[in-house]
Amino acid sequence: MKKCTASLLALILTALLLLPAVGSASAATAPIVGEIQSSVSFRSLPSTSSTVYKYLKKGEQVIVLNEVNDYWYKVQDVTGSIGYISTSDKYVEIIANATIVSSVSFRKGPSTDYARIRYMVKGESVLVTGQPSSAWFAVTDTNGVKGYVSSSDQYILTSAGVTQPGGNPSNGSGPDTPNQAALIESIIATGMKYWGTPYEYGSDRDTTTTFDCSDFVRQAFREGAGVSLPADSRKQGDYVKALGGVKTDWHQLKRGDLMFFMDYKGSKASSYDGINKAAEPITHVGIYLGNGQILHTYSIESGGVRTSVIAGSHWEYRFLFGGSAL
Repeated sequence: MKKCTASLLALILTALLLLPAVGSASAATAPIVGEIQSSVSFRSLPSTSSTVYKYLKKGEQVIVLNEVNDYWYKVQDVTGSIGYISTSDKYVEIIANATIVSSVSFRKGPSTDYARIRYMVKGESVLVTGQPSSAWFAVTDTNGVKGYVSSSDQYILTSAGVTQPGGNPSNGSGPDTPNQAALIESIIATGMKYWGTPYEYGSDRDTTTTFDCSDFVRQAFREGAGVSLPADSRKQGDYVKALGGVKTDWHQLKRGDLMFFMDYKGSKASSYDGINKAAEPITHVGIYLGNGQILHTYSIESGGVRTSVIAGSHWEYRFLFGGSAL
């Protein structure tokens, strides 16, 4: 994932916003996904004197709807709320976009057996939201219609990627392939979509109205990448161990890795002194976002699905191991 300057973002947005609307003979504008790089005010209007609805945190994702001027973007957050944030690349970075490079069928499912919604045209922009198989992308067009297109580079050009903060290694197997990088971003985007979904211990695995930690992780992987993980955190840990390359130092994890934790013993590092972590059972799981943050859910009081800082917290002291589930 390459860093973008505010001026480059402005050029991308300007170019896309000048394209004709869907339904014309030409291309359409596309939603642009941005990732918050540093805590930023989410405001009611493009002005520092306007109401601050809340602060968007580092690692949260937004859709950039428009560039109001050189200083403000109009964005939509994961809850669907619309507001305004600074255009500075100190605060926001583009992370995903895709362009149709040749006319292609837009279908209701990931197979030629599914009905065609319409033909997408050359130059049309879409948001890639998942990859259920190597041959298909799940995409959303500029009207919000969801469907599937061939993943062949004959038809679609993607710009999704992954940044490894600090140059961390990737489970000893080198950099992610482009397809794996896209899957990781799809998994995380799916997880972020459920921000704030209430916590329930032993939640129903067949619904998305509530989650416990392992149910949330399972849903993000199933919906975002078509990967079926075991239903509980301990078996998910066994699954990751079986793939090899697990790390016991969380600093060595890469974006999209799963993190596994032992039971809570206290908020201080000293509370975990002398514990043989290799013998401790797994009691919690989450998805590592990079930059020292985890996406997970762990209690009713915390507000459900959310992100947490790892360093200097009980999450760091409770960490057992982590690794890729892909």
